[in-house]
Order: sequence, then C-alpha cells, then structure tokens
Amino acid sequence: MTKVLVFDVNETLLDLGALDPHFERIFGDAAVRRQWFGLVLRNALTLTIIGDYHDFVTVGGASLEMVAASRQVAVSAADRAAVAGTMAALPPHADVAPNLERLGAAGLRIAALTNSPQDAAETQLANAGIAHAFDKIMSVAPAGQFKPAPAVYQMAADRLGVTTARMRMVAAHDWDIAGAMRAGCAGAYITRPSMVINPLFPPPDIVGPDLTAVTDHILQRGG
Repeated sequence: MTKVLVFDVNETLLDLGALDPHFERIFGDAAVRRQWFGLVLRNALTLTIIGDYHDFVTVGGASLEMVAASRQVAVSAADRAAVAGTMAALPPHADVAPNLERLGAAGLRIAALTNSPQDAAETQLANAGIAHAFDKIMSVAPAGQFKPAPAVYQMAADRLGVTTARMRMVAAHDWDIAGAMRAGCAGAYITRPSMVINPLFPPPDIVGPDLTAVTDHILQRGG
C-alpha cells in the first residue's frame, strides 16, 4: 500500500553546516554547533517528558545561552540574531531537491513534520526553495509536544487524513524514526555523516547513506 512520505526538516533536509561560521566566530570552534543542536534536541525531549512545552525557537535560544555559559563566552544580541537568521535560511542538502522531484513525479504524496514552529517551518522550506514539494507542512506545535512523542505522529496522520500505518517517516534522526515506528508508521533512515542507529531501537526497513539511496528504496517499494 502506498504510504504518505513525511519528512523531518532540520538536518534531514536542511544543512545546519551553514551555521558553522557563526559558531567559529562566537566560540572559536565550528564544532560547537553540533554541541548546541544536540543540546536543543535534549532540551526539547526533556520538556516533552516532563509535560512542558516551549516552541523550538525558544528552546534553541535557551540552549545557546547554556552553551555560552558553559564555555564562559558572551553572546551578543547580534550573535543571537545571526544564528536565528541563518536557521531561517538554511540551504537544502545537495541530494534533497532532485529526490523530492523524483518522489513527486512518481505520484507519491509528500509532507513535512518538524519540531520548528509553523511559521518558522514554512519560512525555512520556502527559503530553501523546496516548499512547493510538500502537500502539507506541519509543526508539532498543535500537539504541544516534540517528536518522538507518539501523539505528534498521530496528529500528523489526522491532519493528512490517513492512519499512521499509511505514513512513512523519513529522517536523519534515529529517535524520530523510533518514535514514528512506535506510533505505527514505517520508517526510512538517512544516515547522514555521524548519524548511526541506536542498537536498542527497532530498525526501519529502509536505511541509506543519503536521500538518493533512500529514494531508490522507497520507489522500489512504492512508498
């Protein structure tokens, strides 16, 4: 049965490497960007577990303050604005646009589901030049929780008018795939550089090093 393909956005479709010059300038080390985004995800997951919610942009700002405090670095308002502005204009990975086109040409329905707020998600995908590829762009905000909470994937299924069994989550985060699969979805995991599958999570039936390989598998399965 053909599935609705539901894509994660940050890191899966959009390249956070564009932020590296800011982190090099602010902290003297571009690699701090990975520490920061890992903290963003940790804080978002913790908020969901304890039953609290702040939008992803707010979580990102608080996480930047935490990284700065841990490194005893002063982050100016201009620095914060530069990071936020670049997050809104991240480029897509090179494999994204052509493979979204392949999937659309095959008649597959495509949606996006992101931890970012709705307006931020729409802006990001529009600035990346790929918003037109999606039937729906969805934020977790209406659920008041972040992925991988099961309620988020059920909310997406409801908005798409399908059951979770007819959704395939495509992401570069194993925890996103694990959450989707627990909610009844299929998964497709893109192992972008440094991304590995937690051996404690159930493996998805599609795994590939980039979106081209994952798209090949999806097309072979018809969804």
